[in-house]
Amino acid sequence: MGEQEQQLTEIVPVILSGGSGTRLWPMSRPEKPKQMLALTASETMLQLTAARAHGDAFAAPIVVANAAHADAVEEQLGAIGTMPSALILEPAGRNTAPAIALAALSAGADQALLVMPSDHVIADREAFHAAIHAALPLVEQGWLVTFGITPDAPETGYGYIKVGEEIAAGVHRVARFVEKPKRDVAEAMIASGDHAWNGGIFLFRADAYLAALEQFAPEIVSSVRKACAGARREGVRVYPDADAFAASPSDSIDYAVMEKADRVAVVPVAMGWSDVGSWDALHAISEGDTRGNVVNGEVIMLDSSNCLARSDGVRVAMVGVENLIVVASGNDVLILPRGRSQDVKLLLEAMKG
Repeated sequence: MGEQEQQLTEIVPVILSGGSGTRLWPMSRPEKPKQMLALTASETMLQLTAARAHGDAFAAPIVVANAAHADAVEEQLGAIGTMPSALILEPAGRNTAPAIALAALSAGADQALLVMPSDHVIADREAFHAAIHAALPLVEQGWLVTFGITPDAPETGYGYIKVGEEIAAGVHRVARFVEKPKRDVAEAMIASGDHAWNGGIFLFRADAYLAALEQFAPEIVSSVRKACAGARREGVRVYPDADAFAASPSDSIDYAVMEKADRVAVVPVAMGWSDVGSWDALHAISEGDTRGNVVNGEVIMLDSSNCLARSDGVRVAMVGVENLIVVASGNDVLILPRGRSQDVKLLLEAMKG
C-alpha cells in the first residue's frame, strides 16, 4: 500500500465537528458534544476520526468546528499528535453545505477533500482506505463522490442511495438519493440489493465542489466567500466574519449539491460504519459481557441482562433488570427501555417547555 499511496494525490481530510449529538444526552451536551466524548474506545470520536485519515496519502486536516469548542478540539487533536492546517470556527451553525464551502475555500483549488463527520465509527479502516483509492481517479476528473454504506438492516433513520451503473472498478453512478424512508420502503430497498445507506462521507476536489455550489446554491458561495474574505486569523484558527456567514442559507450538502449535480458517484463499502446516533446504536456496536450488558464507569450490576449502563461520576446499581438504558452524567440520570432511545429528543423538548 505504501508505494501506491506515495503516487496518489495528497488528500486533505475535512473533519466536520459542528454537531451537538443531542440524542446522547445526558453525556452529550452543547458544551461537550458527542464527538468530544470517548464513547466507543479510549479515544474520543474526534480523535478516532482524525486517526483514520492519517498517513502518507493524507495531508494535515482542516477542521470545521463550533467556536465554543476551539480549545477542546486543539487539545484532543494535540493529544494524538495531529495538528490541523486550519481550524475554522463557525460563528453559527449553517448545516453542511456552507461548512464544507469554508474548508474548500481554505484548501488549494486542486486539492482532493475527504469530508468526514467527526462523530461516526468505522471499524474497518482498510476497507475505507480501499474505497478512497477506488474513488480517486474519478475525483481527479472532477466527479463528486460519496461513500455508500452496505446496509445490514432496514433502518428508517438514514437516507439511502440507489446505486446505478458501474463507471469504474468499485465506483457507480448515483441513480438517486432517497429521503429517510418508511419501514416498508426501507425493507423493499434492502431486498432489492441495489441501495446503500448515505453515510455523509464525501471525496471531491475543492474546485469541483465550489463549482457545483456556484451552479446550484450561489447564495451559499457568495456568503461564505465574504465570510472568508473578512476572516480573522490566530495561528491555525480561522474566525469567519459572523454577519457574512449568518447570511448564508442553511442547507445540507445533499440538498444543495449532491442531489442536483450531474457527475455524482458512489463507492459502496462495508466498513463497519455506525453514526452512533443513539444509546441503542452504541449498545449494538459495543462488546457486551456474557449477558449482553455494556457497562462503562462506576456501575454494579447483579442478575441483569442486555442493558447499557454508563456513569461519569455517581455509582449506579442495578438488580434483576433487563433491556434497560441507564446513563448518569453530572446531576442527570436517564432511564429508558432499549428500543426507545430515539425518544431522548422528545425528552429534551419536554425539558425546554
